[in-house]
Amino acid sequence: MDLFNSKYILSNKRFGWIDYDRGISIILVTYRHCYESIEKAGFNMHEHPILEYINVFFFGFRMPLFFIASGIFVSGSLRKRGLAPYQKNRVQTILYPMMIWGIIQITLQMLFSGYTNSDVTPISYLYLLIDPRSTGQFWYLNALFFVGIIYSFLKVKFNAKLWHQMVLGLVLYFFAAYISTTTHDIGFLKDICKYYLFFCIGDMVSEYMLSEKAARQFTSWKFVLPLFIGFMATQYFFTKINLAEGDNYYVENRMPFFFIIVALVGCAISMCASFSLKKYEGLKFLRVVGYNSVHIYCMQIISMSVARQFFFKILHINYLPLLVILVLSCGVVIPMLVYNICLRLNMWWMFTLKKPEEEIQYLQDQRMATSKAV
Repeated sequence: MDLFNSKYILSNKRFGWIDYDRGISIILVTYRHCYESIEKAGFNMHEHPILEYINVFFFGFRMPLFFIASGIFVSGSLRKRGLAPYQKNRVQTILYPMMIWGIIQITLQMLFSGYTNSDVTPISYLYLLIDPRSTGQFWYLNALFFVGIIYSFLKVKFNAKLWHQMVLGLVLYFFAAYISTTTHDIGFLKDICKYYLFFCIGDMVSEYMLSEKAARQFTSWKFVLPLFIGFMATQYFFTKINLAEGDNYYVENRMPFFFIIVALVGCAISMCASFSLKKYEGLKFLRVVGYNSVHIYCMQIISMSVARQFFFKILHINYLPLLVILVLSCGVVIPMLVYNICLRLNMWWMFTLKKPEEEIQYLQDQRMATSKAV
């Protein structure tokens, strides 16, 4: 039985390397959230320094990568659909699941406050929109939604050229860096300002990244090897500085010029890995993970909280490396299972307002084929 609908995903004609890229990103994001959730539960993560080093080493480029990947498709989507359908799609596939799973997560955290390490109150429902950082991971979907809405509106209604958007992105980026050094709190606006630039970069490189030339160059060792050396160097200094300062956000907030380099080099090496995996059809499950990245992001905290309680409180597993692997795996696998169960029960509306017609039809065809074979 195809529990993750992987045959449909792997046979899909969409750009496969994007799924691989999102798969890499969402696993790194899940590792970060897994690390933080276990640490907040009272475990001494310093007993295993390698776990902390991994957490910081891959911290710098994960989120910029998501915004670049989304920006790659904005111009094509606007040409094909127009502004109103594009923005409607973002409401259906980004804002809606953020609100649904944000409300579910906050409700569960309040109901089981004695078993979780969260501190939420009824006002947290409103914070999903105006201060999503205080609600946990939902800040990303909030920023991704508003960045796409603002960018597309300026592009269509004000005929903003790419260089206009880039200038605006740079201004907003350095404004966010300045705000980070002050005590001012501008809520969700800070993340919009910080990541608008990376969305612009995605649009800027879109034509090239969707071409055959990019696929050839990003799998060429003449390009990959020096890039990999640059990646290791930038990530080394990024990690060293953050660990020395005792702040994972130190480079991001205090060294904005260096952070751009770290982010872009990290994104480029991730794309190299994604193009190579697509070319050689390796680690196909990673592509399936990337396809489900939003589903995973929406309910990974819930999944990992339950998993952590189960493995530690019931099975009494307290060896940190093993616990991290088990909780991380559950944070990736459980959301995909839940999503596919929802599809089969016609409860797709738990994750999107846009009915996945092709995916549902594929499942129906598979059921018919199976029943005929029996």
